[in-house]
Amino acid sequence: MRVELTKYRVKEGKSKLVDEWIEYMHNHMDDVLMNLEGEKMFVETIFREAFNDVEYLYWYSVQDDNQSEDNVSKTDLDEKHLDYWEKCIDKTFRPEDMKAEIVMIPERIRRAMKYNND
Repeated sequence: MRVELTKYRVKEGKSKLVDEWIEYMHNHMDDVLMNLEGEKMFVETIFREAFNDVEYLYWYSVQDDNQSEDNVSKTDLDEKHLDYWEKCIDKTFRPEDMKAEIVMIPERIRRAMKYNND
């Protein structure tokens, strides 16, 4: 099981477009959840922060160790997501990967994740 948290900076002036992106994902949640299944992603959460007039998005995920790009099909949702990504995420900022010091997931939940993913 892989647990990740990564910080990305939003391009200046793109806050309204991030609002639109988040709303799009909320409005297409059934498709989003189907994509997560195909990606062997158990949990994916996006956090948003504004600090010193700079906006950041944090991606938190819990996923299968054996996740493979080969298993991921490209959908209209993926294309739309990548379009928002290109327009909103500042590529001049190096993403910050946080280090998970401890992962607290009860064993019964871990087993359920593994069982449902085999």
